[in-house]
Amino acid sequence: MKCQACGAENSDDASFCQNCGASLKGNAANGAGNSRAADSIQAASGGSGRGNEPEEQLWTGGFAAKAMIGTWFAALGLSAGLIVLSLLLPIPVLPLIVGGVVSLLWIYAIGAYFVRRLSVHYTLTNQRFLHESGLLSRVTDRIEVIDIDDVTFRQGMFERMLGVGTIEIESSDRTHPRLVLAGIDDVKRVAGLIDDVRRKERRRRGLHIEQV
Repeated sequence: MKCQACGAENSDDASFCQNCGASLKGNAANGAGNSRAADSIQAASGGSGRGNEPEEQLWTGGFAAKAMIGTWFAALGLSAGLIVLSLLLPIPVLPLIVGGVVSLLWIYAIGAYFVRRLSVHYTLTNQRFLHESGLLSRVTDRIEVIDIDDVTFRQGMFERMLGVGTIEIESSDRTHPRLVLAGIDDVKRVAGLIDDVRRKERRRRGLHIEQV
């Protein structure tokens, strides 16, 4: 450590200059202050940027099976009615016709579920919202969470009982300025999570700009 009074070199753990006896504590304080100042400048210039923060997955999901509860009940009621009708009416070919109709009805309902389930997938991180769509081919769109302007969700009567619903995301993204997420399980928590992430990112960016 160099003495500021006489310029002599001293050991780093020395408290007083071996040449002139001056205190070396001021040098240490100034060095620590300079180090803190350098750290502050580095943080303001980019140390707090996203480049140093790892991307963390917060939520992933897609279309929930219980979101089609209305379809399941409708298919079940219609199937039961057709079966009862075939038993009451003395028409020989009616049971075959009813069997075919009921089979097609359930094939359609189950097929519609799997198409919705497999064709969309969502992932939320602390930086981005990823929307994957497509059944045979896959397209992935990314929305920066800071570009999300508003998050809302809606539920029907039965959906409120089951905790599912539809989330609507409005953003400044040119590809998807309004993104609709249908059939989301635990919809209230997920919508709140997306909104919290976008607010946190906007506050962080605002603090970063003020520091710079």
